[in-house]
Amino acid sequence: MKLKEYRVREFRSIWDTGPIKVDDQTTCFVGKNEAGKTTVLTALYRTNPIRPKDAVFDETYDYPKREVEDYLHAVESGEREKAVVVNCTYELEQDDFDAISEVFGPKAFTGPTFTRECYYGNNSSKGFLTCDEAAARKHLADNSALPDDLKTKLLEASGWQAFADTINVAEATEAVMALKSLVDKVTKSGNICSYIYHNLIWPRVPKFLYFDEYYQMEGQANLNALIAREDSDQLLDSDYPLIGLINLARLDHRKLVATNNTVELKNKLQGAGNHLTQRIVKYWSQNKHIQMRFDVRDAKAGDPDGMQQGVNVWGEVYDSVHWATTPLSNRSRGFVWFFSFLAWYEDIKRQKQNVILLLDEPGLSLHGRAQADLLRYFDSELSGHQLLYTTHSPFMIDPTKFERVRIVQDLGIDALEALPKEEDGTKVLANVFDATDDSLFPLQGALGYEIQQTLFIGPNSLIVEGVADMLYLRAMSAQMEREGREGLSEQWTITPVGGSGKVPTFVALLGSQKGINVATLLDIQNSDKQLIEDLYKKNLLNKKQVSTYADFTGTAEADVEDMFDRSFYLELVNGEYGKQLASRMTPSKLNQNVPRTLRAIDAWLAENPMKSGSFGHYRPARFFTEQLSTLWPKVSDETKDRFEAAFKHLNGLLRR
Repeated sequence: MKLKEYRVREFRSIWDTGPIKVDDQTTCFVGKNEAGKTTVLTALYRTNPIRPKDAVFDETYDYPKREVEDYLHAVESGEREKAVVVNCTYELEQDDFDAISEVFGPKAFTGPTFTRECYYGNNSSKGFLTCDEAAARKHLADNSALPDDLKTKLLEASGWQAFADTINVAEATEAVMALKSLVDKVTKSGNICSYIYHNLIWPRVPKFLYFDEYYQMEGQANLNALIAREDSDQLLDSDYPLIGLINLARLDHRKLVATNNTVELKNKLQGAGNHLTQRIVKYWSQNKHIQMRFDVRDAKAGDPDGMQQGVNVWGEVYDSVHWATTPLSNRSRGFVWFFSFLAWYEDIKRQKQNVILLLDEPGLSLHGRAQADLLRYFDSELSGHQLLYTTHSPFMIDPTKFERVRIVQDLGIDALEALPKEEDGTKVLANVFDATDDSLFPLQGALGYEIQQTLFIGPNSLIVEGVADMLYLRAMSAQMEREGREGLSEQWTITPVGGSGKVPTFVALLGSQKGINVATLLDIQNSDKQLIEDLYKKNLLNKKQVSTYADFTGTAEADVEDMFDRSFYLELVNGEYGKQLASRMTPSKLNQNVPRTLRAIDAWLAENPMKSGSFGHYRPARFFTEQLSTLWPKVSDETKDRFEAAFKHLNGLLRR
């Protein structure tokens, strides 16, 4: 199950964030200090925290201070309902659907999403989903173990109550009693939707696991006191990564208390240190010469306060370059943070817990290279969980994945006068058009203008959506020039950004920079027209600089593939995917009323699935470039005219 979107209202610095779309893997919240990044994560964490005691929204402490008294009075007097603090939309995956289908059949839940609203007060929430009760009843009735006459009566039941009444008076057999038990539970829940939500969906929703600098371990602990806090459910924040560390070291803190200081124990501790060292140095490039070591021993009078009775565990770091052993707590804050998080998460992974990770300013104490290590760790090790994290560091932003970035800003903190509610407070933006310069700074730093300008962007940068566009443009340009036609000037550096969703970010970040001339050549569909309009409405580019393939095909919508005759493009598809297709594609097989070739292909493949693999845009483009000499005689003059018109237009935009 994935979190797809959430929204926060009337919480601390937030009046309304607006809808916050969440990436399937990683979402990065960027903004300056005091913008509200932590608040955006905190609100989400409380909706379903891994520690149940944290699941509370308290009006007194959490409602925006300047109007809390007015709010409380309005609620008490009945003038308004309690505020919806957070609403979350989740998308079910196949195993979630299977869990529902197993009980009520495949048509009972009409998803694929559901929404949960959380209100002020302890564990105050509601779930909203759509169900087909009739389909569920039909599935329950269609049970081979039930007598035929009973099945008939159940199928004829006009509603749930009639269904329940019928099963209640039926002869008690094993199958009847099992169905009655389920019917009773559904009736107590109120309806099938409520039962599905509380019993089949909500238990499967991942918990939120929040980690910030307060969760850093000390590196040593009194095991007796640790166990006592664990038994009384009073663990400190710093205890969680420590327990994770002990577990990761393949030790048991409860058994260690009763273990004598034997050779066997020393061997276990050495093995634990070796195991942890291997995990750490894989992602800690700053110093590959460190080794983790553990020691467990009885407390002594000279030990720190709180550790002078019972059994203590000590985490130490040996540096083989300097031949020095230091307590973990004496290492840099950055290393302790990295180590604490690694230990904590590895334990979560070992337990196979279903969690969504929320990290507040990860790597805050790490320098740039170490933050790059952390990003590498995120991508390689956290792929099994959704990750949402905050940062104001450019080193914690992957410039190749700007689509993951959400900008957090609070215009109210910079305003000279109080703003109205609809404008005030923390906002979360999916695009950069309305972001302030301060909010954009981390993205600008991540992009590295000065370096990129000289290395691969160049003074004239043509932004296209994908690598397939680049292959077609380069191949067509080269062949056109051989024929004496105009090709795309070598002064253009073609920059594929990986999809239309990334185009506004790159244009906004590059287009306003001195010395960089930016133009676009984009796919266009009706849903993208607002995106195109925004590029020049925000004065980032003028209309001449915003080009689409539709400008040269004479159609309302067009992809780069539509620059070719449909019959020719299908030859590329057949040539590349011939063995995988159910049958050869021809223009007559595709819906002629669908103007875009790719959309027509997708529709045909939906009814005629491929024997293996899946269709992608890149492979036909590669096939075109590899077989260019053979295919070129089949390229029509109309196709050449369309590409030449595009090249002439773009070349006219060059900054000489």
